[in-house]
Amino acid sequence: MSFGIALSGLNAAQQDLDVTANNISNVDTTGFKSSTTEFSDLFSASQQGVSSTAVGNGVSVSEVSQQFTQGNIDSTGNNLDLAVSGNGFFTMSDNGALTYTRNGSFQEDSAGYVTDSQGNRLQVYPPLANGGFNTGGLTDLNLTTNESAPQATTNVSLTATLPANATVPLGAFNPANPDSYNDTTSLTTYDSLGAAHTSSLYFVKGATANDWTVQLYVDGNAVGTPQALDYSSSGVLTTPAGGQITFPAYTPATGAAPMNLTFNFAQTTQVGSSFGVTANTQNGYTTGTLTGINIDSTGVVQARFTNGNSVNLGQIAMANFANPQGLQQLGNQSWAQTFASGSPVSGTAGQAGMGTIQSGALEESNVDITAQLVNMITAQRDFQANAQMVTTDDQITQTIIGIQSGT
Repeated sequence: MSFGIALSGLNAAQQDLDVTANNISNVDTTGFKSSTTEFSDLFSASQQGVSSTAVGNGVSVSEVSQQFTQGNIDSTGNNLDLAVSGNGFFTMSDNGALTYTRNGSFQEDSAGYVTDSQGNRLQVYPPLANGGFNTGGLTDLNLTTNESAPQATTNVSLTATLPANATVPLGAFNPANPDSYNDTTSLTTYDSLGAAHTSSLYFVKGATANDWTVQLYVDGNAVGTPQALDYSSSGVLTTPAGGQITFPAYTPATGAAPMNLTFNFAQTTQVGSSFGVTANTQNGYTTGTLTGINIDSTGVVQARFTNGNSVNLGQIAMANFANPQGLQQLGNQSWAQTFASGSPVSGTAGQAGMGTIQSGALEESNVDITAQLVNMITAQRDFQANAQMVTTDDQITQTIIGIQSGT
């Protein structure tokens, strides 16, 4: 019987060495999680239980337990390299079957899908038309995007100061005659086709104190008639109420839809002795081409375009488990749900229980090489001790055989 006990110890020590060797071999594997060998003793038992004088039948490996401790984060500079800092897994689709990984070394395939090295596709929550994301459904992340469509300018805001000591210009207003107006400023606006147009505002001091008019020209063409701008004795705009003036529609020569421009003059004042524009903003932009992809700490994936616009492509779907050690290892740093792991708790990065995502970085293996070398020595000693037990049992057996044979 002692041969069998020693053999069980040899087998257990050999499996412990195998686990240690596997850990050491994966010390540089991105997203790898080390394992530890857990042992349990063996006893023969009857219906009445274990005898008080029972010695035991040896040892067995009860479980090879995965250790999901955090690995170090290594910066790579590649936007599609993602690392999870904290709990949680990336959700992947293997032809519809969901798998989970901590290996964020992703790339874009020929169809624009973000995949791992095995072709599994990264899952995201799709964006909603009114903002936010549909966390009730998953979709493959695809980076293929068309050009960003242009947006016609509809609203313009101006922050400016008109001189309080301005004099009334001589003669009728004529944009070609600088003496017929006090000041002017221009900005670029866009039509529905994304074509740029120069919009110019001409300010003319009125004969009545604190009264001005403003005339809009687009591409050198007058738009409507001069509009009143009246200020109080403290220089605050009083007319128009609310500060907004909507000019008549202007039809550009590009074939675009008529431009309907509303200017907000609420931030203009009549103070000081000089004209000055400190800010002007408008909400239009031209056609844009893709310049890059940005992924923030919550997993929101945005496409950036040359026109300054950005579009949400999705939010990376994260998953966590009540018992990660119960996950089934699939290889390639991937795991599958089991009964022991429990159902996945889905969510997004940064939520309660979920770590954050770092773009341009990868999580290194969590193998502690020093600890593994110490464990290797320990397992080797265990193997040697059990091997010596086999040798001792053999010597005892030879002695017994010698006694029985009379030698």
